[in-house]
Amino acid sequence: MITEADISFNLIQTERPNHARELVKGINLAEWDGIVAVSGDGLLYEVLNGLMERPDWEQAIRMPIGILPSGSGNALAGAINCNAGRLEQVLGLELLLNCTLLLCHAAVTPLDLVAVTTASGARCFSCLSVAWGFVSDVDIESEKYRHMGAARFTLGTLVRLASMHTYRGRLSYLPAADAAAHRPISRSITVAPNGRLPLQRLPLHRALSDMGLCEERHAFRGAEPAPAPCPSPGSPPPSSASVLPPPSFSFEPGPGELPAGGAGEAQVGGPPDELLVPLGQPVPGSWVTVEDDFVLVLAIYQSHLGADLFAAPFAHFDDGLIHLCFIKAGISRAALVRIFLAMEKGSHFEQECPHLVHVPVRAFRLEPLTRKGILTVDGERVEYGPIQGQVHQGLARLITGVGRLKISTG
Repeated sequence: MITEADISFNLIQTERPNHARELVKGINLAEWDGIVAVSGDGLLYEVLNGLMERPDWEQAIRMPIGILPSGSGNALAGAINCNAGRLEQVLGLELLLNCTLLLCHAAVTPLDLVAVTTASGARCFSCLSVAWGFVSDVDIESEKYRHMGAARFTLGTLVRLASMHTYRGRLSYLPAADAAAHRPISRSITVAPNGRLPLQRLPLHRALSDMGLCEERHAFRGAEPAPAPCPSPGSPPPSSASVLPPPSFSFEPGPGELPAGGAGEAQVGGPPDELLVPLGQPVPGSWVTVEDDFVLVLAIYQSHLGADLFAAPFAHFDDGLIHLCFIKAGISRAALVRIFLAMEKGSHFEQECPHLVHVPVRAFRLEPLTRKGILTVDGERVEYGPIQGQVHQGLARLITGVGRLKISTG
């Protein structure tokens, strides 16, 4: 299909973690019209952060990026497929064919990115979600079932349901004043009392190429659009509204846990996070703070959590919002199963479950008060501890096939 669309490409097979990140940091982007990840969501996370680590990140991040789903989650591909409107929600080969067809249309849409900062000060850019609790537990613990494909999440969910945990934490956020929450929040809410690396031309190793580089390329160009659970071990009792856990409280890192940047000492560029203050300082007085026991906390900015999980049906690629969803302790296993079953059609908020809350926000901070746990950014495990993020509207460019940016040849 790609060849018949007269699209020239070079296929590069990554050989190790962060290989894609290293490649996009070093290549001459002027020679290319776009970068497409044939993978799950993790490889695209590497590509985006590699672009943001370049000294010319302001131009580099405008490089159109796309995805052809071949992983187990495929959340962004599910969102692209859904965004096309006329295509039904599909999985596997059908999803791959739909996304390939949309890729050949080559239209581009602005894509929000969220700048995420962890306790160590590491900063990365996320295009999907930040998760804590049930979702991140299933995501990471089901890695052992990766050979099962997408079915790994079903099995992982059943395993986690059998020993469902709650996690105590403090969740703070800046509500989006011009966006309505899906359901009102009226309980357990208290307002907070206090207020680059040098560009290196690395050799481009090609595992396979259909036609090599061609002199005449199709370019992505166009005018910009107008702007009853069991508590987890180690959970401390409810504390006063201090900014961080007391000095004696230490987080226990899990195996394979990485800083958010995931690439050692690489310096990430990007616009400043003007809505955030350092993690060691109190959140501004205009923020809302919730301290409670949670089953899960999910900050999501795309419509899909997986190819078949329509988690945020109200989300758009460039709405400038973080859709903060959380489920509080007290929900039954049966009710949680009903939520995830309804999520396949995006109807889970229609159940009016009192434990499920959705708030559209511009920025958030999550401070775990449970000693052990798992945090993920775009499905990748990061260091456990306080974490915060802010959305940057339309920072990247995503090949969706139905975007507002027009394409010309040249």
